[in-house]
Parts: sequence; structure tokens; C-alpha cells
Amino acid sequence: MTIKVKDLQFEPYISQHLINTRVIELANRLTIDYHDKNPLFLSVLNGSFMFTADLMKSFLSPCEISFIKLASYSGLKSTENVQELIGINENIDGKHIVIIEDIIDTGLTLKNILLQLKNQKPASIKIMTLLFKPEAFKETFEIDYVGFEIENKFVVGYGLDYDGNGRNLDQIYVLK
Repeated sequence: MTIKVKDLQFEPYISQHLINTRVIELANRLTIDYHDKNPLFLSVLNGSFMFTADLMKSFLSPCEISFIKLASYSGLKSTENVQELIGINENIDGKHIVIIEDIIDTGLTLKNILLQLKNQKPASIKIMTLLFKPEAFKETFEIDYVGFEIENKFVVGYGLDYDGNGRNLDQIYVLK
């Protein structure tokens, strides 16, 4: 079923069932990897809010959760200019950090986050993303946990937006 978000048409791409199944798999893997480390999950807003919420419901070990908000998109394209809007309030010295992203395409936003975090001397930093676009990725750092690798196409839903719209959709849609 095609849907309209603002002025554009989108069609189903990744179903709610597939998303839910993969999120539980990722949470189980994190629970094993961090069972004795009390990680700080650092969720990148706004897009990762649904992914983070669902992931945390299935993570079965002690943890902390915080949020950072950055912006690098305008409309359908990356502006290649990252603006920090809300920073980290916690002391992360010696902590195990897991950055949670909704989508990684060029990697520019994440590169900015990593530079800021490394200066604060965490014990470790790992990266998790629901969606990864390998053809668009321009960086060299490793992405430790990937929900789905997708083509370099514009997607909305499950937290991802088109000019602030479509975040509330329970599955992921691709531009038609």
C-alpha cells in the first residue's frame, strides 16, 4: 500500500514484523556483549527514538540511557553540516558507550559524535544502527551492530522522517 508523506509517495520497504524480530536479535546480542559492563546507551535524536525504546525493552542487563540531538538533513539530502543541538550531560570517563543511530549513510554525523566522545575518555565506544547504507558511507570507522543494510534510497517511518513527517509510522517505507 502506497502512502503519502507531505508531497511524496512512499511504498512499504521493511515490515513492522521484520523490524521487531531484528530489534530483539540485536538486544539479545547486546545483552550478551554487555551483561557485566553497565553500558551507557547514547541515542541520537530524533530518528532513533523508536528504535532505542524497543531495543531497551529487550535489553536484559543493567544500563544507562541518554540522548544527543544533532542535525545534518534538510528535506531529502544531507547538508554535510552537522549542528549539535543537545549535548551529553553525563561524565563518560571510563564508561562503555553504545551509540544508537536510526540510519547511517555518509557517516558524517557519527564522525562528529565520535570526535566529541573520544576526548572524554570512555572505556569503549561501539556503534549500533538500525539501517546502514554501505554505498553512501564515506568514513573508515567500523559499525559494530547493524539491523539492516539497505540501498542508498530515501526512507521514512519507525522514527525516520521527511521534513519532520512520517516518524510515527510503524514500518519503514521507501520513496516511490
